Amino acid sequence: MLYREAGDFKTSYAQDNQTFPLKLDRFGYYCILGVAVFVIPFVINDYWVNAVFLPFLIYAIAAIGLNILVGYCGQLSLGTGGFMAVGAYACYKLMTAFPEISILVHVLLAGGITAAVGVVFGLPSLRIKGFYLAVATLAAQFFLVWLFNRVAWFYNYSASGQISAPERAVLGVNITGANVEPWAAYLFCLAFLVASAWIARNLTRGATGRRWMAIRDMDIAAEIIGVNPLRAKLSAFAVSSFFVGIAGALFFAVYLGAVEVGEAFGIQKSFLVLFMVIIGGLGSIFGSFAGAAFMVLLPVFLKNALVGGLGWPTDLATHLEIMIVGALIIIFLIVEPHGFAQLWRITKEKLRLWPFPH
Repeated sequence: MLYREAGDFKTSYAQDNQTFPLKLDRFGYYCILGVAVFVIPFVINDYWVNAVFLPFLIYAIAAIGLNILVGYCGQLSLGTGGFMAVGAYACYKLMTAFPEISILVHVLLAGGITAAVGVVFGLPSLRIKGFYLAVATLAAQFFLVWLFNRVAWFYNYSASGQISAPERAVLGVNITGANVEPWAAYLFCLAFLVASAWIARNLTRGATGRRWMAIRDMDIAAEIIGVNPLRAKLSAFAVSSFFVGIAGALFFAVYLGAVEVGEAFGIQKSFLVLFMVIIGGLGSIFGSFAGAAFMVLLPVFLKNALVGGLGWPTDLATHLEIMIVGALIIIFLIVEPHGFAQLWRITKEKLRLWPFPH
């Protein structure tokens, strides 16, 4: 078999603490990243960018953010759609108020503003948890959508209530607006995803991540051994909201271009990202990627295979998608709570021990 660790040995603490300790894992990661950067931009067309790649990249960032809060810190949140709306509207206001500043800075600042809002709505987590915290974040979801609908300042007093991204370029190539280059939009979102995954991976493997997981496993015991629950929970809300805000800014500015808050960032968006985390795997960065890929590719596959190939009605394919997602959520919650990420870990363990029984 190919997947073996014979010959892999460590001579320093840095090598022992690598994200990918096996050479084959590192080689595979660099190959995937090389294909994503140097091959895909030259072969994709508008359909693949808008139907598959941009949604996957953006939802993966949002799933990483929610996974930090739910999977690593154990704080259940149903307000992801509202926090994505904060990122989108913050990015819109910055783009229109400061047109001379790069869109890259606007997206990062939108993430920072969303982090501050996330900390405010994370304050109830200091007193409540579980179902009651989920209800509190659900209230935040509805409040934020209502706020962006009712206060005309957020959409610059537009008669339609919509916000539209102005045209902006990076290195002379349009990223937002009417004449967007698909490959440039893809690379722009890919850069944010790689940076987000790298930051999240290092945070979760360090002291901050250990505090989050201590709070998740048993908050009273964590407080006894010296973990500050105030700092741990609010930092989780801040980091999670930062990534979700970046995803919301990219979703509005790069992917859709124009949004109306109720349609684009309603409660369905919160459940969609939560389903990605559940199916992909709680407490796993890889699980965020796997869940986002599954939820994005499933409707595309059903549409092309059943509607386009077999001639099924579109509504039947949509109902089948809902049934598949619902069944998988039930199965994973009962049989394998850690989702696709755990299945991948089990597969790697079996490959490392093959042909011996495990």
